[in-house]
Amino acid sequence: MAKRTKRTHSPGFKAKVALAALAGDKTLAELAQQFEVHPNQITEWKRQLGERAADVFGGATGATAEPVVDLKVLHAKIGQLTLENDFLESELTKAGLLSAKR
Repeated sequence: MAKRTKRTHSPGFKAKVALAALAGDKTLAELAQQFEVHPNQITEWKRQLGERAADVFGGATGATAEPVVDLKVLHAKIGQLTLENDFLESELTKAGLLSAKR
């Protein structure tokens, strides 16, 4: 039996296969043969569809939304680190531990 290369399936294809599995008209083996994928893969896509079905209707937007970032805090941290780097660079240069031409 020849070894197949790794295939990537489109989200539309995965949804089509998972919905066919949820319909229950055919067995997993029949679906696997029809769509040329492993039965375990169909089971996994079916599970993912069940877990994320609420996202389609906007039910779980909080879990996938980006966390709120306070830019003032980040800018203050950048300023502090820049100041510390400049101080360390000048002190190391004075001590002769850092060459002047980087």
